[in-house]
Amino acid sequence: MLVIRRRPGETLLIGGEIEVEVLEIASSQVKLGIRAPKQIVVLRKEIQITRQENLAASREKSGSAVNSLLRTLKERERAPIRAL
Repeated sequence: MLVIRRRPGETLLIGGEIEVEVLEIASSQVKLGIRAPKQIVVLRKEIQITRQENLAASREKSGSAVNSLLRTLKERERAPIRAL
């Protein structure tokens, strides 16, 4: 990992096409501005991790598990509503 110190207003270039500028530094966070071509996806890592976890979880379910869930939901739809 390359570590670079930058101050607000300073930038760094990645591959000549991506520019990262330090916009603001607060006590516990740094605000960055990123200029990149539209075809390059820029997103927070935690968003990518959550997406990967969701995709993996959706693949783990078998067809029978999904059918069982559908049956349960349909049964609940038909059940009478009880007063509290």
